[in-house]
Amino acid sequence: MAGEPKRRHSSGRKNTRRASIKLALNLTTCKNCGKPIRSHMVCPACGFYNQKLVKKESVKVTKADSPAQGA
Repeated sequence: MAGEPKRRHSSGRKNTRRASIKLALNLTTCKNCGKPIRSHMVCPACGFYNQKLVKKESVKVTKADSPAQGA
């Protein structure tokens, strides 16, 4: 009854649908730190892209690293 399509989908519509299906991630190595990263993305470990610093690393301060309070 409702299982069959009424008309044939065009090749453009088919290709548009298939373009969103990503089968595998293209991983490369960061030239700055050597960790695997996705292609054309900023390295989340060091913040470099195309051998340029794009984002500064956020340094997390823990209680052990913070100066003593009241001393």
